[in-house]
Amino acid sequence: MLPHHQKSLGRDWTAPWENLQRCCWNRHISSCMRWPGHYSRAPYPYFSSRHFSLNWRPPCLFESRTQFQYWNWRPDNLSQTSLIHLSSYIMNSEGDEPSSKRRKHQGTIKRDWEYICNHNKEKTKILGDKNDDPICEDSENKFDFSVMSYNILSQDLLEDNSHLYKHCQRPVLHWSFRFPNILKEIKHYDADVLCLQEVQEDHYGTEIRPSLESLGYHCEYKMRTGRKPDGCAICFKHSKFSLLSVNPVEFYRRDVPLLDRDNVGLVLLLQPKIPSAASPAICVANTHLLYNPRRGDIKLTQLAMLLAEISSVAHQKDGSFCPIVMCGDFNSVPGSPLYSFIKEGKLNYEGLAIGKVSGQEQSSRGQRILSIPIWPPNLGISQNCVYEVQQVPKVEKTDSDLTQTQLDKTEVLVTAEKLSSKLQHHFSLSSVYSHYFPDTGIPEVTTCHSRSAITVDYIFYSAEKEGVAGQPGAEVALVGGLKLLARLSLLTEQDLWTVNGLPNENNSSDHLPLLAKFRLEL
Repeated sequence: MLPHHQKSLGRDWTAPWENLQRCCWNRHISSCMRWPGHYSRAPYPYFSSRHFSLNWRPPCLFESRTQFQYWNWRPDNLSQTSLIHLSSYIMNSEGDEPSSKRRKHQGTIKRDWEYICNHNKEKTKILGDKNDDPICEDSENKFDFSVMSYNILSQDLLEDNSHLYKHCQRPVLHWSFRFPNILKEIKHYDADVLCLQEVQEDHYGTEIRPSLESLGYHCEYKMRTGRKPDGCAICFKHSKFSLLSVNPVEFYRRDVPLLDRDNVGLVLLLQPKIPSAASPAICVANTHLLYNPRRGDIKLTQLAMLLAEISSVAHQKDGSFCPIVMCGDFNSVPGSPLYSFIKEGKLNYEGLAIGKVSGQEQSSRGQRILSIPIWPPNLGISQNCVYEVQQVPKVEKTDSDLTQTQLDKTEVLVTAEKLSSKLQHHFSLSSVYSHYFPDTGIPEVTTCHSRSAITVDYIFYSAEKEGVAGQPGAEVALVGGLKLLARLSLLTEQDLWTVNGLPNENNSSDHLPLLAKFRLEL
């Protein structure tokens, strides 16, 4: 017998007949689908086609036959390829429907390309073969390339946090099922640069790296420094780039008690393969910051360390920086102080609660105020997020008193700088995604599991901002630096729960891949 939640389904749901789970007769249905917002957990039955003949009629599954009127079962012509369709006659509002821009089809949700440049907006279409895409083209005065950022979900972390995946059918959680799906996605999108997080070391060596190398990628990998055997990888197409330098970043520092976590980053300097000899290099960074929502001090320090390495790698002889693409799972939500610091280049953290830095939680936990400064001087990174150069004052033997005075003044100035509560960085970074749907203001999400559905994954890139509209979802006009050509659309939480959240049969991580296409004007 089904529980009495037939009205709570709230929308139609369609799935391939062969993929439906077997029904457990004469007991409560064991599998439930979680629906976002005001919906409770809405049960839906799974059946196997072998249980029924073509003239099957639904049994009385409810205590009262009158309750059955709320369900509209359509078991017409059941066969191996038939669909079972459940619907409720009650809809609370239009907003309960999945976004009209995303189309459900047999358990999958299509993601569209969103073109940013005006001359491409009329060409928006469902993602197809990259060879049919008119955007990607190289010439002597421009270089187009695509970047994917993807947290592929380490199998060890999945198994250690199984409570996050109670909504999933067990077979879709096995690595033997997940990896072919992940590789299929990578092949399909065919990005020129891949920034992957939660790449498990043993899988990287035996399956991931060999598979990607067979697709024409060169792979660089940095494993976490602690017991967790996963890390970050950056892979790029041999045909598009040559490698200039590899710069791993370890956020664990034995001499700094604050930095006792094993997260890492990776920064590559790539040279575009184009005829023009004057082409600048491109700096690509990838990271996975600490998750703990109550340790904003560690998150900001890890970010400062990554920015310092990017500054060192991307710095050019004329004092400027080469184009930068910074990807990763930053474990911070849009609009949070950490996110704002990345985009605006400055943050005054005086009086900021340590648990509010990432915006992941709204609870009162972790309300200790950030110390000033956040990290100690021996880290060797300034408040401007660059490596400090130790300057030793010149000592004049003939005037020891004056030298001591100079030293005292220097010490005072350094102390004053260290006690500043203002962080800065020198990059002009924009986010590929706007994080809200402009027509509804509904948030986009990049990760979705049993506990939450939020945005924590980003692709940031160097560009000058010409103007920003205030409303959520507004596009940012960009000039100079890298030009954003297109992005693969994201989804709402409601969209994702129509296919039972993440991971599912077609999406084998609890994160969505982010994908952007850029143009470098030469």
